[in-house]
Order: sequence, then C-alpha cells, then structure tokens
Amino acid sequence: MPPPSDIVKVAIEWPGANAQLIEIDQKKPLSSIVREVCDGWSLSGAEQFALRYADGPQLYITEQSRCDIKNGTILRLAISPARAARQLLERIQSHGIDARLEALKELAKLSADPTFAAEFITMEGIGTLARLVESGTHFGEMLAFTLTAFLELMDHGIVSWDLLSLSFIKQIAGYVNQPMVDVSILQRSLAILESMVLNSHSLYHRVAQEITVGQLIGHLQVSNQEIQTYAIALINALFLKAPEDRRQAECTNPLDQQLTEMASTLAQKHLRSIILNHIIRGNRPIKAEMAHQLYVLQVLTFNLLEERMMTKMDPNDQAQRDIIFELRRIAFDGENDTGGTEKRKAMYTKDYKMLGFTNHVNPATDFTQTPPGMLALDNMLYLAKLHQDTYIRIVLENSSREDKHECPFGRCAIELTRMLCEILQVGELPNEGCNDYHPMFFTHDRAWEEFFCVCIQLLNKTWKEMRATAEDFNKVMQVVREQITRALAMKPASLDQLKSKLRSLSYSEILRLRQTERMSQDDFQSPPIIELRERIQPEILELIKQQRLNRLCEGSCFRKLGNRRRQEKFWFCRLSLNHKVLHYGDLDESPQGEVPFELLSDKIHVSDVKSVVTGKDCPHMKEKSALKQNKEVLELAFSVFYDPDETLNFVAPNKYEYCIWTDGLCALLGREMSSDLTRSDLDTLINMEMKLRLLDLENITIPEAPPPVPKEPSSYNFTYNYS
Repeated sequence: MPPPSDIVKVAIEWPGANAQLIEIDQKKPLSSIVREVCDGWSLSGAEQFALRYADGPQLYITEQSRCDIKNGTILRLAISPARAARQLLERIQSHGIDARLEALKELAKLSADPTFAAEFITMEGIGTLARLVESGTHFGEMLAFTLTAFLELMDHGIVSWDLLSLSFIKQIAGYVNQPMVDVSILQRSLAILESMVLNSHSLYHRVAQEITVGQLIGHLQVSNQEIQTYAIALINALFLKAPEDRRQAECTNPLDQQLTEMASTLAQKHLRSIILNHIIRGNRPIKAEMAHQLYVLQVLTFNLLEERMMTKMDPNDQAQRDIIFELRRIAFDGENDTGGTEKRKAMYTKDYKMLGFTNHVNPATDFTQTPPGMLALDNMLYLAKLHQDTYIRIVLENSSREDKHECPFGRCAIELTRMLCEILQVGELPNEGCNDYHPMFFTHDRAWEEFFCVCIQLLNKTWKEMRATAEDFNKVMQVVREQITRALAMKPASLDQLKSKLRSLSYSEILRLRQTERMSQDDFQSPPIIELRERIQPEILELIKQQRLNRLCEGSCFRKLGNRRRQEKFWFCRLSLNHKVLHYGDLDESPQGEVPFELLSDKIHVSDVKSVVTGKDCPHMKEKSALKQNKEVLELAFSVFYDPDETLNFVAPNKYEYCIWTDGLCALLGREMSSDLTRSDLDTLINMEMKLRLLDLENITIPEAPPPVPKEPSSYNFTYNYS
C-alpha cells in the first residue's frame, strides 16, 4: 500500500553527525518537526533552527513552501533565517577584515533566499550595506560581494528603490566612470544602475545626470562580452524610461551629453560603429542575452520614428507643402515655373500625377492618414536628395509608360512605409523573450531610410515583373511584403547582402516558392486521394505523438523569470522513460546536453496531473506586473496543474519548445495535440507519405502480356498492344 500523500520520507543532515531518515507529516506544524529533528541530535533551542534544502539554491523551507518537499529529498538543519541575518549583520560590521569578507561572501549567497532576505531587510540590513558602499572604504572582493548582496536583496521587491540616497547613486556611478575597475564590481554597478532606472522614475533622472554616453561607449570596446551586455542594457533602460520630449532632443556633442537626449545619440556613427565592430563583428559569438539587448536597442531606435509615423500632414502648413514642391522640383528640374497662375496650376497637377500621388490637385492630403503620416514624406525626400538618380529614374520611367502599367511612386512610397512600420513593429515595446535583431541595421547611420530606398526599388522592379496595372496594386504589395520578410529572415549582414537576397527573390521565384509550399493544399484533392489522407492520418498522428514524448524524455532547460535577465537562473524538466513521472530541478547554469534524472530532485506523477493551461490563464502570468506582460512571453507560457492544487509553471525558450511541450503534455493526458507545429508536421508528413505511395504506384512494372494463343479464324479482327 502506498504511503499517505501527506507523509514525505526525507533525509536530514547536520555537520558532524549521521543523517536522520525521517517521515515528515505535512499536517504537523513545521516548528514541531524541527524540534523533533533537534531532539534527535540533542540540540537545544529548537526555535533557533530551521530546515533548508541541501542541494541546488539551498532555500529555507517555510510553511508556504513545505508542500514542494518530495519523497527522497535531502534536507539540512541550519540556523534560522532570523538568527543567520542577525549574525551576518553583526559580522559585516566587525573590525576584522577577514571576518567581514567571509560574512559578505556568505551574505551574497544567502540574499537570493526570499525568507532570509525578508529577515535581513527587517533588521535594516540594506541600509547597512548602502552605508558601507557610501563610505568608499571597500574594494576588490569585499566590495563585489557587498554589491552582489545588495542587488539580490533589492530584487525581491520588498524595499522601494526610491529610498536610496544621492550619495549612494554617485558612488555606484563612480565605479562605472572609473577607467580601471574590477570586472565583477563593474558588472554589479551597471546592473544596479539599470535596476534603479527601470524601477524608479525619480532615480532615472539622477542616474541620467551621472552617466554619459561617452563613459558607456568605453565599456562597449572591452573584450568582456558580459560588460558589453550590461552597458547596452543600461543604455536601453535609460532610453526606455526617457521622457518623450527628451528622446527626440537634438544635441551637439553626443559623447558629453547626458543620456536623457537619446535620439541623436543612437544615430551617431561613433556609437553605431563601435557596436558594429566590437560586438556584432567581434571575434566572439554573440550570446542570447547580448542578442536580446541588441534587439531591444534596434526596437527603441526604430520607435523614434513613431512620432513622425503618427503625425498627420497639415495641408495648410506651407513648410510641409514645400517638401512636396521639393520632390517635384528634383524630379522635373529642367522645367521652369514660367507662365500664369492657371498654367502653373495645370502643370503642377500634371506633375503630381506623374509623381504618383492619389490627389493630383493637393497631394498633401495623401499624407493625412496615420500610420504612416509624415514618415512616408520623410522617406521620399531622403530618396530624392540622397539617391537622386534612382529617384528621377523611377519617376520618369513610370511617367513614360502606358497609363495602365505605370507604377504610382507616391502611392507606393506611402503604402511601403506603412508596410515597413508593420514588419519592424515601429511603436511597439520590445518583447521580453525576443533576440531577433538584424545586423544590417547597425551598418549605416540612416539604416531606416536606406532600407526604404532598397525596398522602393524592389517594389518598382516587382511591378514591372508582374506587368501590373493600377488594379493590381494590392497584389503587388503582397508580393513585395513576402519578398522583404523572406529576405529579412535570412538575416543579411549588410544592406548590400539584403539587395543580393532580394534580387534572388524575384516575382517568378516567389511564385515557385508559393507553389511548392501550397502542395499540401493544392495537390491531392480528388476523392480517392482525400480518402487515402484520412487513412494515413491516424498513423502519422501516432508518429508525431511518439516524437513529442521522446522529446519530453530528453528534457528541456527553462529560464526562471526574474528582474534581471543577466543573472539568469535555470531549471530542467524531463519525462521518465516509462512516461509516468515528470522530473524537474534547479540548475546553476544552462546545461550542455541531457541532464541525468539523479540531478533532478523534484517530480510529479503524471497520474496526478489534472490539466494544462497556456497564455494568460497561467498563474505566473497573472502574478507578473503589466510592464512584464508582453505578447512574446504570454505566447510561450504554460502551466501544469496537479494534485493537490499545485502548479508547475513554464516559459518556453522559443515557440518550437512551447509546441513540443504543450503537445507532449496533451498526449500524456490523452488529449488532442493542437499546436501550429503539429498541424504543420501532420500536413508535411502526410504529403511525404502520400508522395511515396503514389511514387510506388507509378513505378509498378506491368508484366508483358503473353503471346496470343492461335485461334480459329473468325470474322472479328483484334489488335493487340504489347506495350
């Protein structure tokens, strides 16, 4: 008979003594269990002790967390969190340097424990650490452990960042500004400044006054990618929290400016070229966190376009109308404006029609829709001034075509700008789990405008290849969108590579790719083939189910959601080979390959699993703040509900792993696998199987018919075909 569910068998260790093997009754108070353990070793003062896990993060066990204890867990008897906090607080203020160093080292480790952190903070421990930093008397390892403990304690969210003094901020900023400082101190200082900015509006202004772009640029030129990552993360944080008016501010010397003026900073060649040469084109592979920070920087840079994108043109604003006049002047420079008012008006109307505007009389009205608003006009003017030959060629080439085949430059440029804003998600906040940066956008000071210039030439070329007319406008834009998204997916390293990839994606190539990808829908539509598909489908579904379960048996690594991505914590989960138990446990770092079951201390019996939920229905998605709630994380979140009323919460590293795990868990529970990946795999495998079977039919060799047996002559004539 299995033991009752509220009885857990564990081993408990104590230094210098044999381990106790006991049964914990989960109905009994935790204090009673600790007292019994202390009695087993004849230890007095049971209220001064507590239980901790012996492996992994070694967290304290509380009444709230005791339900996580599993059979076979190894625990350790330790001094209570309150007692540990009191002792460490006394030791870090002692006069002995060695004793203080050991205390700070232990504090840095214990501070990640929420139970200990609450006790230490209650005793004004954070204030003590802040004063140690402000004193400026700590250096080297001692300072590094102090900053680590401070950051870990603050990350629990118990104390407001607003309580920090200006003296503390200046001291931390000083470590960042020093030309020579220990790497560990620099890392933690950058992380603390980033957390200040992200968690406090008032501290943002103070940090922005202490840190300049020039000081952070220096940290981008080092060989340590961790330091580079922290530096870019701080730039991103300051940029993200900057007031709207200061993001767009102009400045003269970007290296001496404060980071509150970000718009021109990110466009400066010096910063861009350093990121390109020292990070993107550096001699080290870019890690996931660096890729994320580059993606965030890319998004925030493009978001500077949002104001222009959402600004309507005022048809009565002469300065704005002058831009349209300039477009006309550049395109038709050889034609002067002589003649009367009516003649000039008629000539303008003709020219605006040749420029491809929808409203030939007052083209300003073409820019009143947002998006893309004035951003489209900015792009057109950039093309006309910086790529004048290309601009004139496109305009004159189309004005000389037959009316039905002319490509309307103005209308195309406006719609293309709107499309590029959608593709690059201009105006949207960065996604927490996304690493999708494009190296080519770091290769030019005006990357957005140059990207537009490449794409408008593509549009003109595709229009000619399709022999399109005005009625085909939307079809052309759909093809161009597909060409651009396919090219971006190849991650070209430069704008020249983008041009090369777009040249290979001609209209005929897009048609070929579409035809290939539509095989599953367009082929095999006859009734016999449909019947064959239905017969094959159960076999293929079973194959997919087995593949999903095999992947669960191999296991996956998941990242724990926290306040600081660079202090990443991981855990691993895998299914037992008999498909009856889910094993999981914490890891110190991301594993290379499979993790043995022995290292995964926790487990859930599949028979106890009640349901699997995804997205916003997950408990850990409801608990997170609105700032953290973005589409990317929601799409990767899922939770397992199991008896008694417990959950195991996941955030998959990518969409593929999300589909694998949700499908596999559904298969374990005997439910339908419904992810996009399953549907795609099902179609692909069915089509492959059908093609093989049809190929076998085509290759059947029909034996030759035997020679006819001579018969009596008759009045009928037969013609035999022996082929």
